[in-house]
Amino acid sequence: MKLLAIDFETANHNPASACAVAIAAIEDGELRMTRQWFIRPPTPDFVFTYIHGIDWQAVAEKPAFGAVWDEIEPLIRGANFFLAHNAVFDRNVLAHCCRNARRRMPGIPFLCTVRLARDAWGIYPTKLPDVCRELRIPLRHHDAESDATACARIAIAAIKKGYSLPLAAA
Repeated sequence: MKLLAIDFETANHNPASACAVAIAAIEDGELRMTRQWFIRPPTPDFVFTYIHGIDWQAVAEKPAFGAVWDEIEPLIRGANFFLAHNAVFDRNVLAHCCRNARRRMPGIPFLCTVRLARDAWGIYPTKLPDVCRELRIPLRHHDAESDATACARIAIAAIKKGYSLPLAAA
């Protein structure tokens, strides 16, 4: 089974304002690859710099989402599921970015590691730092690559525990 943890950081409240995306690939129950891309959002309006540290100057010369997605798309081929912590957010950002870039939204279903943490371990609260602390997973929160990698490690821990991931579908 091929699982891809995905995490977006956005510049502002617009779900199409992705300024970073990362994926972490799990194959055969092991973390095989992590990668992060910075994205030039459609406008220079940044509201969330205080959260993730990314500002317009950091991404003004980076490619727009469409070009980044063209690079990511070959990496997601054959994936059974996307994983995301609060999958509704990341799925929404992906859908809006794809639509704005005139790219097809991938038909890969999302699994939510918030729900997974609740179902597999009864962890509450289930914010990513809380789950990572409970499972002793390193995290630099709001760094897209670190968040995606942590999400992948949550799934790997669940797999090792014998948890059936499709039950955590979002």
